[in-house]
Amino acid sequence: MIDPPVPPVSSPARLVLERADLERAASAGLVEAGQVEALWTFLAQGKPYPEEARFSFGHTLYYFGGLLAISAMSLFMTLSWDVLGPWGITVLAIIYGLIAWAGAEMLARRGFAIPAGILAALAVFLVPLATWSAQHALGLWPEVDSALSGTRFNQYHKWIDARWLTLELATLLAGGLALWRLRLPFLVMPVALTLWYMSMDLARWPAGTDPWDLDHARHVSLVFGLAMCGAGGVLDALRSRRGGADFATWLYLFGAVAAWGAITASDSGSEAARLGYALFNGVLVLFGAVIGRRVFTILGAMGVALYLGHLSFELFRDSLLFPLALSAIGLAMVGAGLFWQRHEAAIHRRLRALLPGAK
Repeated sequence: MIDPPVPPVSSPARLVLERADLERAASAGLVEAGQVEALWTFLAQGKPYPEEARFSFGHTLYYFGGLLAISAMSLFMTLSWDVLGPWGITVLAIIYGLIAWAGAEMLARRGFAIPAGILAALAVFLVPLATWSAQHALGLWPEVDSALSGTRFNQYHKWIDARWLTLELATLLAGGLALWRLRLPFLVMPVALTLWYMSMDLARWPAGTDPWDLDHARHVSLVFGLAMCGAGGVLDALRSRRGGADFATWLYLFGAVAAWGAITASDSGSEAARLGYALFNGVLVLFGAVIGRRVFTILGAMGVALYLGHLSFELFRDSLLFPLALSAIGLAMVGAGLFWQRHEAAIHRRLRALLPGAK
């Protein structure tokens, strides 16, 4: 009698299953050969496993080509401003957006989720350009006497100004409608990027706000960042229960950068506060490992490195013991990494059990 296979120590919550896997299971005697077709038909009736980005040549071409198209349409199109004028740019942006959206719809129907998401994101990225040009054409764009003249759309990606809020609101509306129509993860990227931009531009609202009021800017950025990370956490929780594509990545990325940047810029000058900042970033490294989001781990490691740099160049500049102590800490971290790798499955189970809603 053949002993049943021993289950792994830690079973993943989701698997990418192919028909060949069922056929191999039948060859191993785990299921009857006649059950393969019925089982595959049953599984195919459920939600298909979403196509996810991976580092392959084809996917690299997708994203690199999409980046070129987005840059050309949303940044460099304004070089033709003197030739086409505001109405010409508006009409051209709308036409290109409709063509990109039609291509996204066609690719989505054929199951090409990643290129469909890139084309749909291109259509959303053309919304602020069309909005900006239309406001110029209608005489609704407020001109101010500052370094931000508003005569080039590429300044939208360079300067912080409350006037961009109308563009951002239009982009968020378009992005929300696009996500409602096509549930594609990459469509979250223009939405998350726009929210990040909005967190900075709101620091200059209402008009007349002191541009050097850094405390106000940090507070706005922190609130937006935490809200975006919270929304990412909700989407992660829904995904763990219902399955589906990963819609939280871009919210985590821009939200974490906004919140971490605000916290990092809030240096009170107190050594106790700086030590607390280092401990916070250490927890952030662990938190990123627990939930499987590298952006938190990377930002936490950067924060710890900043604190160690402060100790090295400021507090212990002339100390001979500091390099030895720092080396000991580094070796201890290597040892902790080895321990983590050997017991990663058990550690993940115990830490995930502490999260709200864990079973």
